[in-house]
Amino acid sequence: MKHVTIAFATMLCVCFLNESTAQSAAPYVADFSSSFKMGDATYSNIILNLWKDWDDNQLTRHDYFADTVTMWLSDGSVTHGKAANLEGATKFRGGLSKSKSTLHAWVPLYSTDVKLNMVAVWGIEEDTHADGKVELREIHEVWWFNKDGKVTGMRQWNSAPWKM
Repeated sequence: MKHVTIAFATMLCVCFLNESTAQSAAPYVADFSSSFKMGDATYSNIILNLWKDWDDNQLTRHDYFADTVTMWLSDGSVTHGKAANLEGATKFRGGLSKSKSTLHAWVPLYSTDVKLNMVAVWGIEEDTHADGKVELREIHEVWWFNKDGKVTGMRQWNSAPWKM
């Protein structure tokens, strides 16, 4: 499964980063950006630290969020502001006795037309609830940063684990 996911992620990155693709021949026009290059790995490390903070239930260990951060979660909810996001995450994570992440791949991106640093990450989250129920889900997240290196947004998608 990891090989398929890594191959897909690599293929996706190659498609995003291939500047020789004729945009005029594309059947769609991106409403955000279609011009990316590899970004700064420092931003990937921030996101990996945040995933580790989640697993360790240490959500205040780092201060990576802008005061105006907005998060669009896979359940359709949207939360605005650092305090509200931290409160919601702390409440949800507090209901779990354990969380374990396995990362398939991550890639730092830089949008050359919007001038924005981003990180895309793919992985599996295995959550154990207080009652012993275990939930396993595939996660894809895209994070973006302001000019000060703080997280200003995150969009998350998830699905049931893929089985071969």
